[in-house]
Amino acid sequence: MGSTRSIGLVSHTRIKARPDCCIYLSAQLDARSSWMKGISIKIARLAVLLACGAVVLAGCGKKDQPAASKSQVVARVGEEVVTVQDIENEFRWANVSPDKQKEPEIVKRVLGDLVVRKYLLRQAMAAKLDREPSVLLDLLRSREQILETAYLQRTAAAKAPSKADVDRYMANNPAKFAGRKLLSVEQIAFPLGPNTQSFVEANKDAKSLDEIDQKLTAAGIPHGRQMGALNSGDLPPEFYGVIEAKKADDVFFVRAGQNGMFFKIKGEERRPLEGDAAATLARQLMRADAVKAELGIAAYSANLEAKYEGEYAKIMQPGDGKKN
Repeated sequence: MGSTRSIGLVSHTRIKARPDCCIYLSAQLDARSSWMKGISIKIARLAVLLACGAVVLAGCGKKDQPAASKSQVVARVGEEVVTVQDIENEFRWANVSPDKQKEPEIVKRVLGDLVVRKYLLRQAMAAKLDREPSVLLDLLRSREQILETAYLQRTAAAKAPSKADVDRYMANNPAKFAGRKLLSVEQIAFPLGPNTQSFVEANKDAKSLDEIDQKLTAAGIPHGRQMGALNSGDLPPEFYGVIEAKKADDVFFVRAGQNGMFFKIKGEERRPLEGDAAATLARQLMRADAVKAELGIAAYSANLEAKYEGEYAKIMQPGDGKKN
């Protein structure tokens, strides 16, 4: 956005070529210079970036605001509008398939969420929350995360696997494709917390769910017992290998989000995944692996380039105590 002062604000020399509303913005920022002194250069620049971005998107005033044609606007919340593009972007974020995007219930939910968001945006802006240092930091963090994800995904997508690569991947992961199984399990689930970790450790060699059930009850830990199912394709290969080598009385434990689960295999049924569906899933999984690989490369390169300062230089030393 042009040359900057010591705290990263846009200079008046360059901004005179901008619309009147941006000149007003610069004057307002100068008037708050004492407030901005406590904010880092990054935050100050982000404030200008977001504010000018909002000015540009709004067309620097209502006089230029046929930005969204009537055919594109699907809802209005005060001065905020919800457009067809907003809804389509929400579908993209939620991975809603094209054949589901016309279903009234889905449209109603997505559009309702957008209306609430626009309303809350108005309230936040009216309360001037976009000027608070902590909020600016959160906005900066979100921007960095979105750009990070976009870069990794684009870099990974540039290395699209061939048909031979896909076939090889499916052959190397039979539990997810041709050899996929649906496992019938009896399970006991309970919320994980500071007091349950010791219980899990003490009962990792339990031989029956009845034993687990009795001990959870005695310990006063809330839990539920029921039948369920596990898809072999959703399990880590190492863990599925342990299940495949199971004995009749083996009881297994897994973490599922904020819950822990002891379970026992009661039966299994072959559910092979083949054809186009298998190839599509294989490409998705390979893309996810490629993103992880790109992140690993980026982490290595970033650590080579990074120069830590002050007390952090010691903290960030490698485990052997030697510097990078």
